Amino acid sequence: MNRTSTRRGATRLRLYEAAVTLIAEQGFSSTTVEQIAERAGVAKGTVYYNFSSKTELFEGLLRHGVGPLTVSLREAARASAAHGDDTVRRLEAMADAGLDFVIGHPDFARLLVAEQWRTNRSWHGTLVDVRRQVAGVVEDVLQEGVKRGELSEDLDIQLIAGAMVGMVVVAALDWQTFHAERAQGEVRSAVSLLLRGGLGAGGQAGPPSQLSLENPSNAG
Repeated sequence: MNRTSTRRGATRLRLYEAAVTLIAEQGFSSTTVEQIAERAGVAKGTVYYNFSSKTELFEGLLRHGVGPLTVSLREAARASAAHGDDTVRRLEAMADAGLDFVIGHPDFARLLVAEQWRTNRSWHGTLVDVRRQVAGVVEDVLQEGVKRGELSEDLDIQLIAGAMVGMVVVAALDWQTFHAERAQGEVRSAVSLLLRGGLGAGGQAGPPSQLSLENPSNAG
């Protein structure tokens, strides 16, 4: 990589960092190119030198931000598998990695939650792609669990994967916003309880063997 490419990459990173904070705070529509340039400490023309529009910058930000999350989820699943863990424990490891990601990238997580419902945006297709990228890692683990006979063949893998990603991100944001005094272990335990289907009648926790995802032939 030559100096020009390196310098341009560094500039884009500064723009992403400025944009993610502003958009998380005030939304995509309310954030202007001028504000992004000012926050990044560059001229407005520098933004347009790197991106043709605010939309292109945002699309680049989405792809840039979701990369580390995808990698961390995949690595967590691989490490758990290397220890011989079953599918549900692999999912728990991925959920914990998701919590770590939100702790380290709270603005990006808030941006994802806030903007994903605005389906009329020109960049919605890009958001769909990056969401599919993250959920796809979870889908792979679920599919492997079905093949191994650890999970029920009746699972709607696509919906469950999306629900798990959403649950972890929202749970982490709720924790950081409203229960910051709680330890991460407590949040991890709550998410694990939900993954394992451990909520019984009257709000009592059921035994670990009662897995909502589990193949009934493996329960007991």
